[in-house]
Amino acid sequence: MATLRREVLLLLAVALLVSCGAAPTDILYRVPEEQPPNTLIGSLAADQGLPDTGHLYKLEVGSPYLRVDGKTGDIYTTDIPIDRETLKDCRNLFDGDKCFLEFEVSITDMVKGISTGPRLIEGRIEVLDINDNTPQFSSPILTLSIPENTHIGVLFSIPMATDRDSGTNGVAEYSLTTGPDADQLFTLQVAVDSDEKLPQLVVMGNLDRERKDSYDLNIRVVDGGRPARASSALLRVTVTDQNDNAPNLHQASEAVQRLLRIDRSTGIIYVKGLVDREEESFLKFFVVAKDRGPNSKSSKALVTVNVKDQNDNAPAIEIRGIGLVTHHDGVANISEDMPIGTPVALVQVSDRDEGENAVVTCVVAGDVPFQLRPASESANDRKRKYFLQTTTLLDYERVKDYRIEIVAVDSGNPALSSTNSLKVQVTDVNDNTPNFSPALLEVDFAEGNQPGEKVLGVTATDADSSTNAELVYSIVESHATRLFEIEANTGDIRVRNLLDREETERYEFRVAAADKGLPSKTGTATVVINVLDRNDNDPKFMLSGYSFSVIENMAPLNPVGVVTVTDADKGKNAQVRLFVEPDNGKFVIQNGTGTILSSISFDREKESTYTFRLKAVDAGDPPRSSYVGVTINVLDENDNAPYVTKPANSSYTYMSPVTPPDTRVEMVEAEDMDSGPNAELVYTITGGNPYDLFRISPSSGEITLMQEFTGKHNGLHRLVVKVSDKGKPPRHTTALVHVFVNDTKSNVSLIEALVGHSLYTPLDRDIAGDPNYALAQRSNILYGSLAGIAGVILVIVAVVVIRHRLQKDTKSGYQAGKKESKDLYAPKQGPKNGKGKKSKKGKAPKPSKPLEEDVEDGLQKGLKFNLINDTVNDSPRIHLPLNYPPGSPDLGRHYRSNSPLPSIQLQPQSPSASKKHQAVQDLPATNTFVGTGDNNSTGSDQYSDYSYKANPPKYSSKQVGDYANTPMYNRDIYWTKRVW
Repeated sequence: MATLRREVLLLLAVALLVSCGAAPTDILYRVPEEQPPNTLIGSLAADQGLPDTGHLYKLEVGSPYLRVDGKTGDIYTTDIPIDRETLKDCRNLFDGDKCFLEFEVSITDMVKGISTGPRLIEGRIEVLDINDNTPQFSSPILTLSIPENTHIGVLFSIPMATDRDSGTNGVAEYSLTTGPDADQLFTLQVAVDSDEKLPQLVVMGNLDRERKDSYDLNIRVVDGGRPARASSALLRVTVTDQNDNAPNLHQASEAVQRLLRIDRSTGIIYVKGLVDREEESFLKFFVVAKDRGPNSKSSKALVTVNVKDQNDNAPAIEIRGIGLVTHHDGVANISEDMPIGTPVALVQVSDRDEGENAVVTCVVAGDVPFQLRPASESANDRKRKYFLQTTTLLDYERVKDYRIEIVAVDSGNPALSSTNSLKVQVTDVNDNTPNFSPALLEVDFAEGNQPGEKVLGVTATDADSSTNAELVYSIVESHATRLFEIEANTGDIRVRNLLDREETERYEFRVAAADKGLPSKTGTATVVINVLDRNDNDPKFMLSGYSFSVIENMAPLNPVGVVTVTDADKGKNAQVRLFVEPDNGKFVIQNGTGTILSSISFDREKESTYTFRLKAVDAGDPPRSSYVGVTINVLDENDNAPYVTKPANSSYTYMSPVTPPDTRVEMVEAEDMDSGPNAELVYTITGGNPYDLFRISPSSGEITLMQEFTGKHNGLHRLVVKVSDKGKPPRHTTALVHVFVNDTKSNVSLIEALVGHSLYTPLDRDIAGDPNYALAQRSNILYGSLAGIAGVILVIVAVVVIRHRLQKDTKSGYQAGKKESKDLYAPKQGPKNGKGKKSKKGKAPKPSKPLEEDVEDGLQKGLKFNLINDTVNDSPRIHLPLNYPPGSPDLGRHYRSNSPLPSIQLQPQSPSASKKHQAVQDLPATNTFVGTGDNNSTGSDQYSDYSYKANPPKYSSKQVGDYANTPMYNRDIYWTKRVW
């Protein structure tokens, strides 16, 4: 029993969707027969992916053997067991044929209701056989006649046992039990024919009717079930004295014996009763034939008779409810508010015939708003199902009930037909919605209204009657009720508050009309209120004031800025024109774009700011206006180079050689007419500072001393200072700062002469201290060595040479001072009366102190610094530009001119004549000014070792200026390339 239960559970767990012979939409389950009540067969929701919530499952076909859970679609067995052997469609099955139980389940969406129509699910349940039947012989006593002269080995067929089960549960084996008297006479042999087991009695000995005319044997049959079932029968063998057997229908069924007969002599099978294919579609039986010879032989044949169909059955029409649609006394009720396609019945059409005779066409007769729609996609032509559904909306007010006649016609020849009818009653509901005509109501209403003023009235109609047509009006949107109200009975709409078009120009909301039916129906309409404009707003500028910036030197009639003005009004009230006040012609404005144009070109240095007003006037009646201030700021353009205000290029600063570091030397001051970054100045030293003695503050222009002076630093220093602004691109100017380093500054003329030479020296040459300092140091060492070695010889040679040269110079018209100092670098002292002695023209000088005179003459010849014009008696002055205005030629280019410096004449009449000798005497030997005196000069006629040499001219006379064209200067004067 436990083994049987395990098999049952295993079979229940197997569920196939579609069998090989089923339609694609069929659902197939398998279940063993004889299951206890509430056994789960299958779950439609889980197995087929159908909804398990919000739907109603209802069993339409399959009772009383099945029931369905209304929520999940689970199919269960009932108290009436499924017996495979008693099912109507499984009674006459042959071995190997399957037994099916058909079912139908409808699914209705409970959320949408019956208006969407139910869904019909069809399926089959294969009822699996269990070994619940015992094989049985046709009778408890079986009789078999055998002639006495039968030869040994002859076979005689024994009536077969039958088992209502199938497959392995059917007949499996036979066994024979004999008594002692028949043990040597008979045995059993089982033959297999068409999967059937045929028991046969084999004669094993000689039979003698006179000795014994009958034998009683026991035959037993067992099936193949587990556990096996078995039964027995008495097999009585009668020994006859002659062969009188004839062919007969072997073990024919009741239906075969009722419908057929066989001629025992000829074997012809005849019909003896009315054959109905719908009752018996085929007959299957065995025919056994025996001969009449002394050694009787027999043979058995399986005969199958298929009953051919004739169109003798008219189609059958069955009309029933489905799902939530129920019928009472053949009447279906449907509400008039059901949508198109709502089913009112399930129509099943079948034909017991087969083939073309079973192909049925079904239609709805008459002009009624109903039609048939296939409810199942099953391929079963013998049984078709249709939904009877509506084709139009039903209206109780027009038609209250319908008589629907359904006609079914098969395809036989001649065709057979049948009809059936259904009465459908339409129930009245509140199915008419109040209607606004038109559905869009638009009205113009001016702003500045009075509260409570009527805007418009709305009206709706309802096709229903009585309370279903009584209407109540309301405003749908709650936000609209703050401004508007509607009278519930009349539909008049009034404004609650003052409307402002500038705040809201258009109001749109819905009004509703609801009837008093149950349930109530509501119709809506859209109300649009356009608020008309009044000129109640001034033009408004986007900003309370405008400030624009423009670049100077911008061409006239270029845009300066754009202003935006708006007017909250509409139409002409919002058309705005702009005016400039006061209109002085400097600015104009374009109406439409709000662009301000300049009529002038801007110069920030002349005027940096312009202010005026703009007036905006609308075109309303009366017009409204507003004002706004405009400021135009002229941005600076770097169109001015810096200019130096201090110091002048020709000035100088005196510093002692013992000046400590960090001492302030000079302050370079400059100005720039631009502004902002264009006027921010940066000071740098670009030349004249090869020893890094000086530094300059980039921001203030202050020049300070970085380190202590040494002997080589004595003399004039020319610092080239570049003053640049921070414009883009930057502009700059160059300033010269002269610093004279010496123990004294008594010889002002000498300093001025050095500064004058500096102004004409190219800027790429450094002027920084004594250029001959190193050479003088080396010369002193050399001279000292030579003096120690040569001694007297050099003195004698020097005296001879000097005298010879003095005589030559006297003859050429040049006279040196008569009395000379032994110090070649010290100025010559004049006589006590302040007047120098003059040598006569053409007369040789006195030979006193010839050594000093020869040395002095050699220095003059080496320097080649000769007086060009001896007739000048006026005191010379250096007339050079001290400060150069912006826009003057490049100083570097000007300084590269090779114009020589003017000769320096020291006159007694000069205001500083009494001090010049002292100034020269105070200078160190290496810084003594070199020059020639005129005939009237009482100053020193000594010369220093400063060397001058003319450079080839780089510029034309026009480039150099008037100094280059003056013939009064010696062209052999030059600055050495060494550091000066």
